[in-house]
Amino acid sequence: MHLIAGRASLPTAFPQLTDREREVLDLVAKGLDNASVAQRLALSPKTVRNHLSNVLVKLQVGSRSQAIAEARQRGLGRP
Repeated sequence: MHLIAGRASLPTAFPQLTDREREVLDLVAKGLDNASVAQRLALSPKTVRNHLSNVLVKLQVGSRSQAIAEARQRGLGRP
């Protein structure tokens, strides 16, 4: 377990992703579109697209839908 901001968390899903990539994937898995993710994280839509592109490569998946399915199987995207 890891200690984050005074609270315990489970081991990180997708350790090959950066924290920001994991954050973007989590929001996408919750159903947000790129513009909404960008707004929520104070990023440009292009930066979100770049992070998602990196996620697809690192997870070795061919589509956003496959990345979302993987994320949900590992506990991301929950309300």
